[in-house]
Amino acid sequence: MQENSEKRNPSDQTSGIVGLGAEGPTPGMEDELATFGQFVGDWEIVEDRYLEEDGSWTKQRGELHWGWILGGRALQDVWMSIDERTQRPVPDGTTIRFYDPEIGAWRSTWISPLQGAVKAFVGRRTGDEIVLERKTEEGYLWKWIFSEIKTDSFRWHSEESRDNGETWTMKEEMRIRRVR
Repeated sequence: MQENSEKRNPSDQTSGIVGLGAEGPTPGMEDELATFGQFVGDWEIVEDRYLEEDGSWTKQRGELHWGWILGGRALQDVWMSIDERTQRPVPDGTTIRFYDPEIGAWRSTWISPLQGAVKAFVGRRTGDEIVLERKTEEGYLWKWIFSEIKTDSFRWHSEESRDNGETWTMKEEMRIRRVR
């Protein structure tokens, strides 16, 4: 353990965990890491709507923060909703993603203590979209899709199929824009 904090990389200090933060992508892997690296920074979730059990939609707002971690070999994000009563952000969960050259795809794990959830996905570029896929514990197919990607905005939505991919139901949709 280093005793002199001045010798540490400044990016290590941003998270409060030595060695977690990184200043950018691992040299030599910039192209592969650009898939999600393009989202590094701070974002506003202008609208988040999700489907309730009764078929109605609930709306909320939020924040999203992305950064490089683990020597620039991975990315982490934190998704936050805005408490409408206090107008303060509430951390909902975090995703850690890294490109796995062995499978030519991204491994992505969502962790949410509030939801009691750990969800692992495999993600790939599909045309102009980034599609993360998994099978739920109940055996349903589930996709998280980043689309309409621009430098200052994107759309994120989740879809579920209960008939092995024959039909898909949108479960949640977000419109997100970069904070300047």
